[in-house]
Amino acid sequence: MSSRTRSNGANQAGTVIAVVADIMALILGLWILMYLLDANQGNDFVQFIHEAARWLAGWSHDLFTFDEQWARVVAGYGLAAVVYLFVGHAIANRAHRH
Repeated sequence: MSSRTRSNGANQAGTVIAVVADIMALILGLWILMYLLDANQGNDFVQFIHEAARWLAGWSHDLFTFDEQWARVVAGYGLAAVVYLFVGHAIANRAHRH
């Protein structure tokens, strides 16, 4: 196998990792926005985004104990989004180098 083929595969893998990290962060950011704008919780799309965001941020959900609920949502889900972006893009950059 040539180094060019291996490099292409690594580049594609890095791109996929970065895109997945971006989508995960987008879902979390979208939920924060929907929460802050008081989106209709009865709407199927809002429920889907909330469930997906809650699953993605399961490890950081209610990590902070601010008095205000909006601050807990922004901090908990925001932290998860930043971590996914940072870690996902770090892994993607590493994959691009090899």
